[in-house]
Formats: sequence, structure tokens, C-alpha cells
Amino acid sequence: MANELLKLIFQDRRPLIVAGVNPDPVMDVLFSENVISSDDYCNLRKVPVPEDRCHDMLERLHSSAHPQAFIHLRLALLDEYSWIVDEIDKKLPSLRSQLQQLRRTYSIDGNRLP
Repeated sequence: MANELLKLIFQDRRPLIVAGVNPDPVMDVLFSENVISSDDYCNLRKVPVPEDRCHDMLERLHSSAHPQAFIHLRLALLDEYSWIVDEIDKKLPSLRSQLQQLRRTYSIDGNRLP
């Protein structure tokens, strides 16, 4: 659940991240944690513009099957980009509340409850 919440928040904050993050140390952490493969890592390193590299890294994470990709991304940003992590963490309670409300409103099969 936490990874899915973070995935939505990172998607919402994508422009902030692309503009403000040097992806290289983040990619190093993600690679060391086996979140991105060696092929992904090598291909990302070939992207010459840091903003494009960051954008591509986020794209790969969004299509990743890793169950904790966005948890690891948040942790990778924590030391150097604590201000971005603060922005992300501020959104967590609000998004969690919205998802809980949706669960109360809709049944498992997607139909609206009376």
C-alpha cells in the first residue's frame, strides 16, 4: 500500500523532481538495492541531459514490478533532497484519506455502494 501511495505522489510531483534532482546518486542507490537492473542503469547513464535522465529513471520506476520501488526512491532522496521528501510526505495523509474514502464509497467490484 505504501509503495502505491508513493507512486501516485511521485507522479504528481514529477516536474519538481525532474527539475530539482541530480539522478546519478539516486540511480546508484536504486541499482545497489536491485530496484533497477544493470541494463536500465547502463541505459540511463547514457542519457546526456540530467533532466532527461531523471525523467527516464522515473518512467522506468513507474513501469517497474519491484514491490518497493518508490519506497526505495523516497529513501534515496532523503539525505540530499530532504525538501522534496518533505513535500512528498505532506501529501501522504491527504492521499491516504482520499483512498480510504473511495474504499468506503465503492465495493470490491467497482460498483458504487448505496
